[in-house]
Amino acid sequence: MSNFSLSSKNVRLVLVGLIVMVSGYILMIGGGSNDPNVFSYAMFDFRRLVLSPVLVILGIVIVIVAIMRKPKENQSTDNTKK
Repeated sequence: MSNFSLSSKNVRLVLVGLIVMVSGYILMIGGGSNDPNVFSYAMFDFRRLVLSPVLVILGIVIVIVAIMRKPKENQSTDNTKK
């Protein structure tokens, strides 16, 4: 995996960020009414207006941090350079 630009830890963080984003989108699903003549207040609850957008934004931040984070150098390679 030496030719790959992201380390395995960064790839795991990207996957975690994607899972958080997908869970935010899943929480946005629903809230409609079966009868079009009846108004449903279920689409204005905390889950759809606050929680799901926060999860989507948090997932985007996690992915950006995972991509921009520089992997730490191994300590053994620093000793061999001296």
